[in-house]
Amino acid sequence: MMMKRILAVDDSSSVREMISFTLKKAGYDVVQANDGQDGLQRSASSKFDLVITDLNMPRMDGIQMITAMRKQQGYGFVPILMLTTESQPEKKAAGRNAGATGWIVKPFNPEQLVSVIQKLVR
Repeated sequence: MMMKRILAVDDSSSVREMISFTLKKAGYDVVQANDGQDGLQRSASSKFDLVITDLNMPRMDGIQMITAMRKQQGYGFVPILMLTTESQPEKKAAGRNAGATGWIVKPFNPEQLVSVIQKLVR
């Protein structure tokens, strides 16, 4: 079986490393992007099975990136998770409206992250 590819987008390198470490251990191939613009460029040139993104980032935030990504060929139904410190209902609504599949609040629990991803990526 082919390894599932996950794009992890966050402007914090420690968060990206943590996501990457957690998911690689669970058997996923992880590519890191350091902000929304970087994430969008990577998704345009490569196919991912799932995307995890932060909300607040320089250059392009998570919601702008999701909105743009949903318009890209092949990304209409790819699961996109928001991983953020924000938990206000209006931020969640904005994320959902942009096309986010789900929402995980930081700091995340590694087992929880893996379990959510296993449900979304088969």
